[in-house]
Amino acid sequence: MTKFATFALALGLTASTALAGGYVAPVVDVEPVVIDQKPASSNAGLVVPALLLLGVIAAVASDNNDNKNSTNTN
Repeated sequence: MTKFATFALALGLTASTALAGGYVAPVVDVEPVVIDQKPASSNAGLVVPALLLLGVIAAVASDNNDNKNSTNTN
């Protein structure tokens, strides 16, 4: 009977500590990833000459030096 009581006591003590608290999921701390990006901007080095070129083309296209049908009274 002493062997049975010792076995029951040992089994009871190990079983209670094995089940104490239950399962806890591990917590993993994840640091956020920071990406350093420059904001998108227009390249003024190409925009200004393109606008000037369009202005010159418009000025040449609107130039009206056609004197074939005009009457000059000077």
